[in-house]
Parts: sequence; structure tokens; C-alpha cells
Amino acid sequence: MGYAVKRIGVLTSGGDSPGMNAAVRAVVRTADLLGIDCIGIRRGYNGLINGDFVKLTADSVSHIINRGGTMLYTARSEEFRTLEGQQKAASTCKLLGLDGIVGIGGDGTFRGLVELSKQGVSVAGVPATIDNDIVCTDYTIGFD
Repeated sequence: MGYAVKRIGVLTSGGDSPGMNAAVRAVVRTADLLGIDCIGIRRGYNGLINGDFVKLTADSVSHIINRGGTMLYTARSEEFRTLEGQQKAASTCKLLGLDGIVGIGGDGTFRGLVELSKQGVSVAGVPATIDNDIVCTDYTIGFD
């Protein structure tokens, strides 16, 4: 049986935390196993707006779990806080043929995912923050 999802994007946003590379690796390897293309979006929502992408494969994420930070880099985006920036990001998702975005980060990342979903983009969030400030979860990647 084939999956409806054929291509996803993954991004890390906000401050980095320990374990983000392991989360990126898990997303990419799972997608690869299911036959789903995975596009890495560098520098968070800023990269989504400005077209900073890389194709990710199981090979490209091997040996990253012992590295600190995030291989996709991270940034905060003032432009994404505006409706115009959010619409630009959603248009980029459509242009790339992304069936959804996996966002790895904290409360700002999750707020951004909510705004993307309002633009019609399917989203999933992985809580990764040293602040442990994500509602409805007891622990986040990087907190312990």
C-alpha cells in the first residue's frame, strides 16, 4: 500500500538544543524507510522563505548524532512573523511539492507551525528546547 505523503520538509528553528541532530536523523531515516523524499530547510523559517534547501538522505544524516547544534542550522525570522512572510513560506512549500513540514524546536517553532497550518500546510512538531516550555508534554529534546 502506498503512502499519500511523498515529500516532506524538515526544519529546526529558534535556539538549538542537544539532540536536534538526532531528531533530524530520525525524521530523515523514517521518511527514507517509507519511500518519502525529505528536504532539509536550512536556517528555520528564514530558509523556508528564502529558499535555503538541501535534499536529505539516510547517508547524508549518518554520523551527525554526536555533533552539537543542528546540521540544518537555525535562525529566528522577523519576516516570518508577518502575514506576508507566512504566505511566502506557504507558497514555497507548494512550489517544492511538500506534503508537510516537520518542525523541530521550541515554543516559537510551534507558533510558526500553527501559522503555517493556517495557510494550508500540513505540519508536525517535535519539541526540542532546553526551556521545557511546550504545552502538553512533560519533557522536550534537550531539556534533561
